Amino acid sequence: MSKKVKALMEREYQSRFESVEDCAVVSLLGINGNDNNQMRGDLLKKNIRITVVKNSLAQRAFEHFGRKAVNEFLAGPSAVVYGGECLVDVVKELVQWNKKLDNFQIKGSYLEGKALSAQATKELAKLPSRTELQGELVMLAQSPGRRLVSAIGSPAATIAGCVKSLIEKLEAA
Repeated sequence: MSKKVKALMEREYQSRFESVEDCAVVSLLGINGNDNNQMRGDLLKKNIRITVVKNSLAQRAFEHFGRKAVNEFLAGPSAVVYGGECLVDVVKELVQWNKKLDNFQIKGSYLEGKALSAQATKELAKLPSRTELQGELVMLAQSPGRRLVSAIGSPAATIAGCVKSLIEKLEAA
């Protein structure tokens, strides 16, 4: 490959990976075309992208952005997977595809400046996603308010019940 073509490819990788903060690296070697297209289509619906890379050029692109730790996984046939809401969502999808496809291999991931091994990456799939965590935080924030409203409303409801029963007794008499 000529130097001009390599320079063009490296610039393309830089433009693609410029906004990528977290990513996973996988190997697609041995996956047939139909399965590959099916996987890419399903992932794309969830805003998850896969880019098959030339390792040396991708390494330079990641080094350019100070993400040198990704380079640990860029050996042999490699594809960078990125996008989605957060890396946990991406890894959950990859783990599902790892179960469906025999030759699919998760090499590792890059999260908040650190390289995670394949096993650690698979463990990420067990964590709640960003959306789930935000929902839990909202529930926790609302919990004291609900308790307060309940505590304030409970005596008033008791008094109202007593008054109602007193009125009913007086009306009956």
